Amino acid sequence: MTQPAYSPGLEGVIATATSISYLDTEHEQIVLRGYDLMELARSKRYTEVAYLTLYGRLPEASELRAFEDRLRQEAELPEEVYRLLDLLPSRMHVMDAQRTVLSYLAGLEDPAELQDTSPEADLRKGVRVLARMPALTANAYRALRGLPRVRPDPSLGFSEGFLYMLVGTRPDPEAVRVFDVTLTCYIEHEMPNSTFAARVIASTLSDLYGALVGAAASLKGPLHGGANEAVAHMLLEILEAGGSARAEQYVLDRLRRGERIMGFGHRVYMRRPDPRAVFLREALPGLAGRRPEGEELLRIYGVVEAVMRREKGLHPNADYPVGLLYYLLGIPIELYTPIFLAARTAGLVAHVAEQHGDNRLFRPRVLYQGPRGLRP
Repeated sequence: MTQPAYSPGLEGVIATATSISYLDTEHEQIVLRGYDLMELARSKRYTEVAYLTLYGRLPEASELRAFEDRLRQEAELPEEVYRLLDLLPSRMHVMDAQRTVLSYLAGLEDPAELQDTSPEADLRKGVRVLARMPALTANAYRALRGLPRVRPDPSLGFSEGFLYMLVGTRPDPEAVRVFDVTLTCYIEHEMPNSTFAARVIASTLSDLYGALVGAAASLKGPLHGGANEAVAHMLLEILEAGGSARAEQYVLDRLRRGERIMGFGHRVYMRRPDPRAVFLREALPGLAGRRPEGEELLRIYGVVEAVMRREKGLHPNADYPVGLLYYLLGIPIELYTPIFLAARTAGLVAHVAEQHGDNRLFRPRVLYQGPRGLRP
C-alpha cells in the first residue's frame, strides 16, 4: 500500500469542505459566506457579521434586533461562574481562566441539551456562549487581578458593552467603532490551528463546549493568537530602548539572533499582505493621540514594518496592527488574546455546527521514522 504524501504541519493539505470561509490569496480577500470580510467590516457591525457567520446569511432588520436582544438577555454570567473565578490562582493566564469557565459552563447545561450535537442545538448553545464571552473575558481578568466584578450593561450594544467592561469607562463612539471592526476582523479565518482543533474534537461527537475549550488552548499559543500580545510588548520594549531611532537596529539584532518578530508572516498568505492588517492600519493614526507615547509608537510601528519587508519580504498579519490598536484603546495587554477568542467564538461555533451536520471522524496517519524488528 502506497503511503500518502507527508506534509509537515499539514501545510497545503485540504482537511475538510466548508461553506463558511476561504482565504482567497490570489485576490487578497477573506471570503465569509460569499462576502468579502473587509467590505463587511467597513459597512456592517460585528453582530450583523456574527449572524451571517452563524446562520449563513445577513439578517433582516427584525432578525438583527431579535439576535441583539438575545445577546443582551444572555450576557450575564451565572452566579456560580463568579464564585469559580474567585477561586482561580492569581498567576493564571486569562485564557486559562476562559477555558476553565467554558468547561464549567458545560456542567450548567441540561445534560440532554449538552449531548445534543445537532447543528440546531450547537447554534442555540453557541449564541449563549457568544453572549457571555464579553463578561467572561472581562471578569476573568478582573478576578485574577483582585478587581471588583463588572456586570454587563443591557443598555449598551455588544461591542460598546464589551469595551466598557474591558476598560471600566464608557467608551466614545470612535473607540467603539474601531473595537467593533477588530472583532469583525477576528471573527473567522478559514482553518487556523484553533478552528482545526475544534473540528477535530467535534468530529468525535464531543459537545460544543469541549470543542471550544480545545480551541482556546490552541489559540493561547504565541504562534497563533498570542502574537498580538507579543507585538504590544515588542513595541513598548523598543520605546524603552530608544524609540523609533533604535527600532531598525532592534529588529536587525533580533533577526541576526534568529529570533521571531511577532506579527509578521502567515502560513497561508506567505509573501502576500493579510487584508485585515492592511485594513486595520488605517485606524492607527486616528487613535495615536489618545496616549502620550502614541505618536512615537506609531513611528516605531512603521520602522519595524519597513525593515521586515526589506529584510525578509514579510508583510504584517492582523496581530500586528491589533497589538497597537488595543494598546491605544487602553486595553490591558493580557486581554488581547482573550478578546481574540471572544471574537472568534462565532466562527468556531459555525465550524462545530457544520462538522456535526456532516461528520467524519478525523483520523490521519503518520510517517513512521522509528526502528523496526526489535526483540523484547
